[in-house]
Amino acid sequence: MLKKFFTAVGEYMILLGKSLQKPQKMRVFWKLFMREINDLGVNSFGLVIFTSIFVGAVVAIQMFNNFDASSFPIPPSFVGYATKAVLVLEFAPTIISLILAGKVGSYIASSIGTMRVSEQIDALDIMGVNSPNFLIFPKIIACMLFNPLLIAISIVFGIGGGYIAGILTGNWTENDYIVGIQMYMPNLFIYYAFSKTIVFAFIIATVPSYFGYNVKGGSLEVGRASTQAVVWTMVFIIISELILTQLILS
Repeated sequence: MLKKFFTAVGEYMILLGKSLQKPQKMRVFWKLFMREINDLGVNSFGLVIFTSIFVGAVVAIQMFNNFDASSFPIPPSFVGYATKAVLVLEFAPTIISLILAGKVGSYIASSIGTMRVSEQIDALDIMGVNSPNFLIFPKIIACMLFNPLLIAISIVFGIGGGYIAGILTGNWTENDYIVGIQMYMPNLFIYYAFSKTIVFAFIIATVPSYFGYNVKGGSLEVGRASTQAVVWTMVFIIISELILTQLILS
């Protein structure tokens, strides 16, 4: 089992080495890059916004309930600040990245896996094309550039979800919530959130690509590879979050 794991790590690193090279034709690369921006990023807008609104509302309500149950009086404005801090530090970069790992990761693994079993990748190799660079590099760049934008949108709509929760429940006033989200927050929190996002985006693009690229068999194996890709992508996201938290916030 351990030998199989280290073999997979070695294959993954070799695949990365082939992928992270200068594209053979920049015109073709930019065309593929814009397609990946649409497939991996733009098509995720709706899911990110919908999830963020409800996550922000839930976080705000939980913060209010915790403060209300406290034995010490806590101003209602801290609901807004706590919601903003939790969204920036944890929920937006981590939860949204895990959701994208399921949506985007399965798409990447299945699309590349389908090309592998239909021998399209073999055809690219025969024509002298660097297939890992051709297929994977545009996905890496697209995810690393566009995912931070998705996380920024998630933070904004999450804060908006908390604002809506206050209006619907009446537990805190609109003015208190706005005062709370305007409170000072260390710039380190923002740096931490987007540093995590870039690392997570790299994982989301590369791990499913590895599983898709190395599929052997038919359509059934493509489905299994997609499932494995999502699972391992989530595992590596959680592990990398632990490491980054220790490095940046400690």
